[in-house]
Amino acid sequence: MVKTASTMLPLGSDAPAFALPDVTTGQTTTLDTFAGEAGLLVIFMCRHCPFVIHVQDELAKIGMDFVPKNLGMVGISANNVETHPADAPDKLKEMVAELNFNFPILYDETQETAKIYQAACTPDFFLFDRHFKLVYRGQLDDSRPGNDEPVTGKDLREAIAKVLAGEPVSPDQKPSIGCNIKWKPGNEPDYFG
Repeated sequence: MVKTASTMLPLGSDAPAFALPDVTTGQTTTLDTFAGEAGLLVIFMCRHCPFVIHVQDELAKIGMDFVPKNLGMVGISANNVETHPADAPDKLKEMVAELNFNFPILYDETQETAKIYQAACTPDFFLFDRHFKLVYRGQLDDSRPGNDEPVTGKDLREAIAKVLAGEPVSPDQKPSIGCNIKWKPGNEPDYFG
């Protein structure tokens, strides 16, 4: 289990466009799908990662608490399914059903969406305001597998509440930590320096 930190994309960045299939419906979901929402939370995640498993129930709760309040929310899995078959679309579909996610999970087969977001780890969170400007890219909370801190979603929940209230989000943000995205051979991004 290699710990990888998020890249901390600059605040104020525009949300990159995407067009990816929903693992449950097969329909294409795009950035414009979320136009008119009060904010948009994009989560790079997968099924097998211990860091995601550690917080998956809280992700479901965040969806239940905030999607009805006009937060757009979407999970994206970009992992190489040849090396990590547990992250294949059919397995992600099972995850949606098991956890009762009320937000779509998309599959980024080419890994291009992960690259344009400069995603690095699972989970990796990107919260945008109603104008699709990045206002938060940090951790869910201080909990990690094995550190005995409770999973509360505190950091991300505070940022979401600010976005939904139309208030500024504090720029003092801690990076998310998780497993590295499982890149296809030769497809590793160059943003890791």
